[in-house]
Amino acid sequence: MRVNSVACTLALILVATLAGFLSLVHAEPYELSKNDVMEPKGISSNSISLFGVKLGDTEAKALDILVNEKISGIKAEQEATFIFLLDQRKPTGPMAGVRIQDGKVDLIFINNRFAHKTRGIFRNVLNSESPEDIRKLLGQEEYSDENVMGAVMAYDKQGFQVNYLGKDINIEFAQPH
Repeated sequence: MRVNSVACTLALILVATLAGFLSLVHAEPYELSKNDVMEPKGISSNSISLFGVKLGDTEAKALDILVNEKISGIKAEQEATFIFLLDQRKPTGPMAGVRIQDGKVDLIFINNRFAHKTRGIFRNVLNSESPEDIRKLLGQEEYSDENVMGAVMAYDKQGFQVNYLGKDINIEFAQPH
């Protein structure tokens, strides 16, 4: 009888440890246009979606959601391997989009023109005044390249990169490495 309770206790500890590990690996879902995720450590590009399109989705799904469905206030255009989303009020350039390689979405991007549509921590990042402001929000990047033109800040383990060019800020989401 004593052996069974020890085995049960060890099994419970193993399950609790595994659940804790899996919660670290599997980040909270973050729909860029809806969710108010504010904890930077809980963000992974694998959990990011742009109007329901995620990394790894098929080209057909991306086209169906981003081009065929009408998204309020957004004009979609396909150009080569990209699907660009433009603000209908000021269609001066893409504010977000995806890149498709080998029939799958391999890159999601947003920029400061998308700040009014995004929610959570990335809205604050897109409205940042300096690389230091971005670091305060996201934490220290794994590596960066700063010069007089701006900064590239890489968060590779989480699968995103921030390009700060003064008033222009771009965020690219790809598979973590």
